[in-house]
Amino acid sequence: MKTCLVVDDSKVIRKVARHILETLNFRVSEAGDGREALDACLVSAPDVVLLDWNMPVMSGMDFLRALRDSAIPTRPKVVFCTTENGMAHIRAAIEAGADEYVMKPFDRETLESKLQIVGMA
Repeated sequence: MKTCLVVDDSKVIRKVARHILETLNFRVSEAGDGREALDACLVSAPDVVLLDWNMPVMSGMDFLRALRDSAIPTRPKVVFCTTENGMAHIRAAIEAGADEYVMKPFDRETLESKLQIVGMA
């Protein structure tokens, strides 16, 4: 079973994403900010990370940079999850190491297609 770490400071978003991912046969874990997510990845890297952009403690961009600089043997695929639809934000995320992005709010179909693009569905 593939694993996904959902990283978002909104408990509601994490719950919605968890529900969708579980219907897609993912084992899901959650983190409330980038620091928690990085710690979780260092312990046991998931197959894919669904990552929020704006969070307290450590933002999604800071998490991406830290993940890239870490000694994790197998880097998870990262799908950036954001309300920011400007091309500059999307380009910055991809340049920092995101594999794909999805706009909030998203549904099962949209998330599944993004996961297929990164080879995870």
